[in-house]
Amino acid sequence: MESTTGRTVAELVAARWGDHRPGLWFDGEALTHHEVAAGSAARAALLADLLPPGAEPHIGVLLDNTPEYPLWLGAAALAGAAVAGINPTRRGPELARDILHTECRVLITERAQLPLLDGLELPGVRLLLTGTPEYDALLAPYADARPDPSHATPHDRLLLYFTSGSTGAPKAAICTQGRLAAAGRSLADQFGVRPDDVHYICMPMFHGNAVIADWAPALAAGAGVALRRRFSASGFLADVRRYGATYFTYVGRAIQYLLATEPHPDDRDHALRLGFGTEAGAVDAAAFERRFGVRLVEGYGSSEGGAAVQWSPGTPPGAVGRAGPGLVVLDPETCAQCPPAVFDAGGRLVNGDTAIGELVNRGPNPFEGYWRNPGAEAERRREGWYWTGDLFCRDADGYLYFAGRADDRLRVDGENLSAAMIENILARYEGADAVAVYAVPDPVTGDQVMATIAGKFDPVAFTGFLLAQPDLGTKMAPRFVRVVQRMPVTATNKIHRAGLRREGLRCTDPVWWRPAGERTYRSLTEAEVAAYVEEPPAPTRGPSQPAEVLGIRRRAPRSHERPF
Repeated sequence: MESTTGRTVAELVAARWGDHRPGLWFDGEALTHHEVAAGSAARAALLADLLPPGAEPHIGVLLDNTPEYPLWLGAAALAGAAVAGINPTRRGPELARDILHTECRVLITERAQLPLLDGLELPGVRLLLTGTPEYDALLAPYADARPDPSHATPHDRLLLYFTSGSTGAPKAAICTQGRLAAAGRSLADQFGVRPDDVHYICMPMFHGNAVIADWAPALAAGAGVALRRRFSASGFLADVRRYGATYFTYVGRAIQYLLATEPHPDDRDHALRLGFGTEAGAVDAAAFERRFGVRLVEGYGSSEGGAAVQWSPGTPPGAVGRAGPGLVVLDPETCAQCPPAVFDAGGRLVNGDTAIGELVNRGPNPFEGYWRNPGAEAERRREGWYWTGDLFCRDADGYLYFAGRADDRLRVDGENLSAAMIENILARYEGADAVAVYAVPDPVTGDQVMATIAGKFDPVAFTGFLLAQPDLGTKMAPRFVRVVQRMPVTATNKIHRAGLRREGLRCTDPVWWRPAGERTYRSLTEAEVAAYVEEPPAPTRGPSQPAEVLGIRRRAPRSHERPF
């Protein structure tokens, strides 16, 4: 079967009518592409009768990754409706707020999710419970429906997907049929997706990554899709082999979890050829390719679609890719363009205080706004440009280096530091399974660097490790190190940095620190926590403490010296 160039997702769904190849796998069972198109058509016809006249055509989907999820995505496309992906890790009033804010008149869910809805006030919302006789009876009259894409336009809303809520309620970003179809075609072309490929979807479908970067390119190319109800590191290879998967996407700590599984001699015995996602880091990406023989492509794309950076051959180590037209790094306060990043021979960013700024798209962009949130939308569109909320620096050749979220900004003794770059360095530490870097406030130096490390920590070995890193800047070494058994993560396996920042030094896990005047790390006592939080100690020169550690500028070190 040939891939289609449909301008809408509805056209892509309808193009699979009559395609009797296996197209959707779940728990060892399969539907053909034709059955998927027919199932979407039946649900679209039902939906047309369920939505009240004059109501916004929005449906909420509160499901794990089961076949009903892509079937309802296809149904919404055919019906000219929009799917709001509801996060099942939300609770109580927050969960009700997400459903009501997106004006969902129908909520598709399953028995496993019903306890989440107990006691919630959801006026005007009709519940459809999949996998029940009542649900099957509702669909039965529409079994002969055929997919008709003629009612959909590229401008119809299709997705309302929630973005980060670390600084308030999550925002529902809008994605139209035209944008999703174009994204699917673009990724299918970029990665050479073929109709006989199988895309493995193990990231949650309420998140944009799974739908935009995994489901959409498979749909555009006529490729198959295999679903995993929820991500499982231990079940990953078994699924990949069972379904003959060739492509998958990832976010957050998924790659670290896969690398933490027990190695086996047959780890390369599979058809997988590519993984596409974010936050794996260069160290883990290289380890993944060595072990599994699969190349990981790290990309950058704003969740809302306002900016994207593609990796290309020749991209320097550590860079995301070359800045395209309109992409600039600006000082968020002055709107002036930041000077090019300068790296020394060891790969250390030497002018982070001026080179790190916010990535801004001053050219055309496909950002389509937020649902009913004009304040957040205006913040994104300041000065008529699209502000990503992500920190970058850009070298003289135009290559961009990710420096973290704007919320992750660290400013130590007047110098801007990149949380992401520090994390990439600390990830080399042999005892670290995962690393998070963030700021803790200090009235003397502005911020202090704090790191949370999941894994094993030896204070002497860690000190020696830091001294040996040629690209570790003089203010980058963590003053505090929190050691955890398992990194706290969000529903999409991203590190829960907001929670780590909020807890700071007042946490139940062991915290090590390197006080002024001391060369290595020691346990932080409760009395020291109380004293530091109330009145952090002013940095004073100790007899053997390098001046840079204390935030005091001095001459550049000679070649045989390695301060940190």
